[in-house]
Amino acid sequence: MIQVTLPDGSVREYADGASPMDVAQSISNSLAKKAIAAKVDGELRDLTRPLEGDAEVAIVTAKDPEGLELIRHDAAHVLAQAVQALYPDTQVTIGPVIDDGFYYDFAREVPFSADDFEKIEKKMREIVDADYPIIREVWDKDQAIKTFKEIGEEYKAQIIDDIIPPGEAITVYRQGDWFDLCRGPHLPSTGKLPKAFKLMKLAGAYWRGDSKNEMLQRMYGTAWANEKDLKAHLHRIEEAEKRDHRKLATQLDLFHLDGEAAAGSVFWHPKGYKVWLEVEAYIRRRLDAEGYNEVKTPQLMDSAQWEKSGHWGKFRENMFVVPDFVPDGEGDVSIPADSKLMAIKPMNCPAHVEVFKSGQKSYRDLPLRIAEFGCCHRNEPHGALHGIMRVRQFTQDDAHIFCREDQIISETEKFCALLQSVYDDFGFTDVAVKLSTRPELRAGSDEVWDRAEHDLEEAIKATGLPYEIMPGEGAFYGPKLEFQLTDAIGRVWQCGTLQLDFVLPERLGAEYTAESGAKERPVMLHRAILGSMERFLGILIEEFAGAFPSWLAPVQVVVATITSSADDYANEVAETLRAAGLRVEVDTRNEKINYKVREHSVQKVPVIAVVGEREETERKMALRRFGSKAQEIVSLDEGVAMLAHEALAPDLKRAAG
Repeated sequence: MIQVTLPDGSVREYADGASPMDVAQSISNSLAKKAIAAKVDGELRDLTRPLEGDAEVAIVTAKDPEGLELIRHDAAHVLAQAVQALYPDTQVTIGPVIDDGFYYDFAREVPFSADDFEKIEKKMREIVDADYPIIREVWDKDQAIKTFKEIGEEYKAQIIDDIIPPGEAITVYRQGDWFDLCRGPHLPSTGKLPKAFKLMKLAGAYWRGDSKNEMLQRMYGTAWANEKDLKAHLHRIEEAEKRDHRKLATQLDLFHLDGEAAAGSVFWHPKGYKVWLEVEAYIRRRLDAEGYNEVKTPQLMDSAQWEKSGHWGKFRENMFVVPDFVPDGEGDVSIPADSKLMAIKPMNCPAHVEVFKSGQKSYRDLPLRIAEFGCCHRNEPHGALHGIMRVRQFTQDDAHIFCREDQIISETEKFCALLQSVYDDFGFTDVAVKLSTRPELRAGSDEVWDRAEHDLEEAIKATGLPYEIMPGEGAFYGPKLEFQLTDAIGRVWQCGTLQLDFVLPERLGAEYTAESGAKERPVMLHRAILGSMERFLGILIEEFAGAFPSWLAPVQVVVATITSSADDYANEVAETLRAAGLRVEVDTRNEKINYKVREHSVQKVPVIAVVGEREETERKMALRRFGSKAQEIVSLDEGVAMLAHEALAPDLKRAAG
C-alpha cells in the first residue's frame, strides 16, 4: 500500500501501482472528469502514470495555471499531428508553450499560408473528437534515433543525438498512430483538449536560432480552457491592434521612428512633444512637492567610473562606447591607440552618486532625494526594438534617495503613496506589487543581500500593500519592488520600481557624517514611477486609444466655423481660450461643418467649439465633445471657464478645488 497526502492535509491509502487518476476518482467523479494532470511531490505528472511510493498529490484541472500550460502543450502536439496528416512531406522540430499560446516549427519545402489555417484547424478538431489516448513510452536513445530516421524525421533524430546523453532513456508520447519526442506530461487523451484554440500567424525561424542553419516555418496558435476565454483573448488582440501606438502616432501626427537616426530613436513631432511636456511638467510638480532636488548630469562618463560601479562587467555589450581624444584641429580624425574610453550612460545612478559626493554630507541632510529626467542609451538588439515601447535612446523619470537605514521604511511608504497617486491620476487603479529577490548573478555578499531583502520586505509590509515574492528576479545590486499596472484591455505593464542598494554607495565611495561623527555609507534607493518616458507615453497612447483626456491632449479645443462670416468671432473665441491657458486651433476652411467635425473627431480632439452667425450674435459657442453626438450651447465666458478647468492636470485641479 502507498500513502497519498492531499492538499487539505488528509492522508489516504491506495494499492501499489495506483495513479493520480485513481486518487481523483476516489475523491469524486466530478473531479475525475475535470482532472487533466497531477502534481506529485510538486512535479507535474501524467494522470495515468503510476505513483512510485508515498507522495503528496494535487489534482490539476483546466482552471489551474499548470492546466492551461498543459492545454497549450497538447494543442502544439495536436497541431503537429494535424499538419503531418494533411501534409505528409512535413518534418516536425520543436513546439513549445509561450505566453498566451504555443508554436511549432515545421520543415517543409512548400510554404504554408494563412489560407491553410482553416483546413488545419478542422483536422485538429477531428483529432480531438477521435479522443486518442495519449500514451507515455520510454525508449532507448539508439532505438529512438533509428525510429525517427526511418520515418524521415531527421530533425528529431538530431535533437535526440545532441541533447540526450549516451545510455539515457527518453520519453515519447503517442496519440493514435502519431508520436513525438517529449518530456511530458500530457492530457490523458486528445479528447480532453478543449476546442478553444486558433491558429494566429506564420513566421520564419532558423533551426536552433542560428542564421547559418535552415529556415523553418513557425506556426503560432493560441489555446484556452474554454471558448469564452478564447473570445476574450481575441477581443484583446483586436483592441490592441486598434490601439497600436505606432499606427495612432501616424494618424495623430505624434512621432516617427528611425529615419536618419539610429534604429530605436524617436523623432517627436510638435503634437507628440506637447503630450511629453505635459507629463514631464506634471511629474516635476509632484516631485517638487515631495522634496526632490532635480539635477542634470553628463551623457558621457569615463569607462573607469562604469568599471568601479560594476556596470562595465555586466552591461558593457549594451553600452555605446566612444574614444576620448583631442582632435588635432587639422581635420585628422584618426584615433590614438591609447585613447581612453567613454560610455554614453545607460543609466543615471553612478552620476547621482557623484552629485551626492560633492561637498560634505551630514546625517541631517538625509534623506536626500535627487531626481533627473535623464536621457540614457542602451544598445538593445535590433529584434527587441518595438515602437517606443522599447528603444535605444530613452528618458527616465529617475531618482535616487540617499538615506539612513532607519529611514528605509518611511521613504518606501512615501514613495508608494506618491506612485499610487500618480497612477490614479493617469487612470491606472489596478496595480500589483512584486518583491523581487536576489538573482544568480549579483554584486554584494549574501550577508548584504540578507539585510537588504529583510529591510525591503519590512518596508513593503509597513505600507499595507499586498505583494508577491518573485525569487531570483532582483536587480544586480539589490532586491526591488516592481509595480505592475493593468490597462484598459487587461494587459499588464511593469513601469514603477524601487530598488534597495547597499552595494553601489560602497563601490563608489559615498559617505556621510553620522551623529556620532563617524563616516557611514548611505542606503541608496533607486526609484522610478513612469520608468521610460517613451514607453509610458506609448502605454498612454494605447490606454486612451489616442483620445487623451483634455489635460494631456495636444490640441484641447478646435474652434470651427459654420460660415465664413463667423471667422472673426472664431478667432476671438480662440484667443480667449488661449488666454485661459488652453491649446487651441481654428478651422475657418470653406468646408461644411459636418465635414470639419468628422475630421477633427478622427484626430480625437476632446472638444470642438462650433460658431456661426447666431453664436456670434449671442456671444455663445456650441460644444461637441469627442465620442458624443450631443451639442452643448454655452456662453463664451461660461464655456471658457468650464473648459479651462477641465483642461487642468489632476494635481492642479485638486489645488484649484
